Amino acid sequence: MKKILIIPNIDKDKELQNTKKVIDLVKKFNKEVLISEQVAKMIKTDNDGRKLSELYSEADLVIVLGGDGTLLNVARHTAPYNIPLLGINLGHLGFLVELEKNNLGKFFDKLFAGDYTIDYRMMIEGTLLRGSMTLDTFIALNDIGITRGAFSRIIDLKIFVNEQFVDFYPADGIVISTPTGSTAYSLSAGGPIVDPNMGLIMITPICPHTLHSRSIIVPDNKVISVHLIDAHYHDAMITVDGQKGYKLQPKDIITIKRASYVIPLIRINNRSFYDVLRKKLTERGIKSR
Repeated sequence: MKKILIIPNIDKDKELQNTKKVIDLVKKFNKEVLISEQVAKMIKTDNDGRKLSELYSEADLVIVLGGDGTLLNVARHTAPYNIPLLGINLGHLGFLVELEKNNLGKFFDKLFAGDYTIDYRMMIEGTLLRGSMTLDTFIALNDIGITRGAFSRIIDLKIFVNEQFVDFYPADGIVISTPTGSTAYSLSAGGPIVDPNMGLIMITPICPHTLHSRSIIVPDNKVISVHLIDAHYHDAMITVDGQKGYKLQPKDIITIKRASYVIPLIRINNRSFYDVLRKKLTERGIKSR
């Protein structure tokens, strides 16, 4: 690893104090630091910075400062370049970010000595179809959700897997998630927790208006189609990793399949997925009391 791209969440790293510390630390290992124009201006460095879109193809590693949401956003942009990501947490305990902002020195010693593993996470790809037109294609590391608007009534969805009819879902929506996303929106909707290294896709209804609706797990070589069958206008929309949105119209079709990209996540400490899961769910339980 020679060129290290550093991407902070500017809202979480006030005055970029943590970013500056990471930059200085990386330089101590004689690595070239890559930063965006915006970050360069904020930290007033000799490095003028460049557009992120120009830096992805050069970077050997991307260090992301923020939380899981920040890493999800970066992952969608870096996916075509197959660059390893290392998350540094600036908020609460996350499932994707690897390190805490304190005591980074010992972990960077291990990182640049090659003492780490890479955890490859599958992604899903969604395509929005309207009539005979393909309006957009998008990728997600966690999930793709189809949900009703804040003030609209329930939406009626028709689900197919490999063109085979599954069921009608009158619901507030539906979330299609990867194993990585099983601890995100899908979990809140009542879906199962899945080991992130499995190869599968989950279909979980959101507040279904039937007694029999349950999550469905399908192999990752299947193609899922979600049809909006409402004839009336509604404010339904697609969300991608809970961040990027698209407004939908009646009779739109969204197809979802495994993406050709995977996200390489750097793992340095000995924290397992189950350690994080136990701590995270315990944390949620305490907060809800």
